[in-house]
Amino acid sequence: MDSLRCSRNGYTGTIEDGYCDVCGLAAVKSLDVSQKQSTNQTLRSSPITTGTGSSPLTNRSKGSRRTSSTSARSSRKQLGAGLISVPELPSTEPEKAIIPNPIVPENKRFCSNCNHSLRREKGFCSKCGQKYSFVSTLNPGDLVIGQYEVKGAIAYGGLGWIYLGFDKTLSRYMVLKGLLNSEDASSAAVAVAERQFLAVVKHSNIVGIYNFVNHGSEGFIIMEYVGGKTLKEIRKIRGPLPVAEAIAYIHRILGAFAYLHSLGLVYCDFKPDNIMIEDNDLKLIDLGGVRRIDDTDGDIYGTVGYSAPEAGEGPTIVSDLFTIARTLTVLLTDIKSFTKEHLYTLPSPHEEPLFAQQESLYRFLIKATAENPDDRFQSADEMADQLLGVLREVVAISTNIPRPATSNLFGGDMLAITHSGSFEAIKPEYQQLPVPVLNSSDPGFNAVLNTSAIADPVKRAVSLDVVVKQFPKSTEALLRLANTLIDANDYEEAEQAIVKVEAKDPWDWRIFWYRGRSLMAQNRATEASKAFDQVYLDLPGELAPKLALGLAAEQAQNYELAIKMYNLVLHTDPNYVSAAFGLARCFCATGNRNSAVAALESVPQTSNLHPRGRVEIARTLINSHRSAPGTQELKAASVAIEALTLEGSDRYRLTKQVLETALNLLTSRQLQAAADLTILGRPLEEVHLRKGLEKALRDMAYLATGDEKICLVDQANRVRPRTLI
Repeated sequence: MDSLRCSRNGYTGTIEDGYCDVCGLAAVKSLDVSQKQSTNQTLRSSPITTGTGSSPLTNRSKGSRRTSSTSARSSRKQLGAGLISVPELPSTEPEKAIIPNPIVPENKRFCSNCNHSLRREKGFCSKCGQKYSFVSTLNPGDLVIGQYEVKGAIAYGGLGWIYLGFDKTLSRYMVLKGLLNSEDASSAAVAVAERQFLAVVKHSNIVGIYNFVNHGSEGFIIMEYVGGKTLKEIRKIRGPLPVAEAIAYIHRILGAFAYLHSLGLVYCDFKPDNIMIEDNDLKLIDLGGVRRIDDTDGDIYGTVGYSAPEAGEGPTIVSDLFTIARTLTVLLTDIKSFTKEHLYTLPSPHEEPLFAQQESLYRFLIKATAENPDDRFQSADEMADQLLGVLREVVAISTNIPRPATSNLFGGDMLAITHSGSFEAIKPEYQQLPVPVLNSSDPGFNAVLNTSAIADPVKRAVSLDVVVKQFPKSTEALLRLANTLIDANDYEEAEQAIVKVEAKDPWDWRIFWYRGRSLMAQNRATEASKAFDQVYLDLPGELAPKLALGLAAEQAQNYELAIKMYNLVLHTDPNYVSAAFGLARCFCATGNRNSAVAALESVPQTSNLHPRGRVEIARTLINSHRSAPGTQELKAASVAIEALTLEGSDRYRLTKQVLETALNLLTSRQLQAAADLTILGRPLEEVHLRKGLEKALRDMAYLATGDEKICLVDQANRVRPRTLI
């Protein structure tokens, strides 16, 4: 990463690994408004693009987003959420971390007042007269407040030395960390009092705060000792981490951030240095920069390359989340110009191969680091839910083992409902889109739920219109009214309902979901794709937007994009059988019969559409649209049909299709007769195929009536083998 100069209190040191080599503090991310606007205009001059070529987060209001709260739903019971195993690190023996001869190197000794180079370890600056000392103030054997025995110095930070100690009362190791550099005992007491709020922080993934004490002219925070290694150390040793492992670390720590935010606290200065991996878990360490969200006067800590563009105005929940996403980026990639051209931006998929390979991960990072804070995730829980979905996809694809999970936002696959019992050709239709889950906290929830029992869309729309008037603040009523109006083909009224929701909250992803649904229903597939692409950007960990984008892309005959989306869905959760049928259709359209069959083979046997999948396999094998099937395909189709438990007209119709295809191939001399090869019990010879086809047609005629019956009998007469009589 490129180096920058420290701007803290007049220092001119160089930023190394995010810290000043003069003052030792994290780099300040504080700009005045004019500087910030100028910088942002430079850094955001080129548009963000995803792997599909879309430009996200450019179509929303520039106004301020309303405050939102998201309930904790993410699974964070263990590192990796049970999806992967991460390398386990043994806990470091505490006293091995002690520095035998704690000395600050001469090249890092500078006056804190005038930045003048200092040769001695202590004394007065020869330039400005400022008193200074780089000598550790605590020595091995010292006893602080009669309880904490100092074992030795283990690190040097911006506020002085950090020490390992032993609590003689509770018989445990702990850490003493200075709260400020001061020669004034009263100032130390004030610093201790100001940080007392950290005493309430109790979380399994946050370093424990035991006490705050004064010792002479210094104030110390007494903290839990955590062994192991920091993510910075691990990243330095191993280089970019495997995607799933890096995501597992960040997903785990989001629980700690959700907890801090619930207490009204922000961490401010998160980076790889501040996560310690110990045994098979991790802890958030160094709470020195933590402050209250409503504290407008406190110091602002930050590190160049990690801090959000607006952090200088005061840290917020979303600026905290920005630092988390930047940390994940550092764990995964080597970004050139991290603190210059890419100070706030991400490389494109063309610049960074990993982003081209991991579309959902890239979209997650784009959203989490959006220039406009309102375009980002608004809570740690929301961010964790989506990151967990991305992790499931990454693990499923890398291991070729599905990782299904129930969505908090969408219902299940709809194909079984929309095509139950039907053997007509399945096409990419808007009815296959999963339905968003109703928000139970919506004021009109119960009334909207009751209308779902009305089957007729016109009548249901009338009832929902009453609900909208009864509950004017209900977003669900408007959205479900729009959904029903789409089913009733009243697209203008549906759009009006969607616009009303958009006026309330332009960042509600359901606006784009229902608008895309409406556009698909109108066969405006390209426009629908753009709407669903935005939902994919908002919800990169959900499968439903990828399925929707696949359906719309297929409808627009953009088979490359459709295949990509269907594959992402199918690898992660085969229960989305819509993706299997869609993938098969796309492969058929592009002439890849074998891949189409493989897609249909993925339909789980537990699905009630499994028999339908076998039917489609048979149809795919005999499809002559791109190329004529051979004897192997005919035989495989025959086996697929014979394995089905179909009866009546469905079986006769399939039998007719296979035998008719075989007969046409034989009579057109594209295939040679083979008495030893049987198709549905009939030797691959013209006379036998004609007899089989005749029987199938007469069986169909037996079940038919009227003109259809007459037509089938005529076909049977025409196809039967010629006789001498």
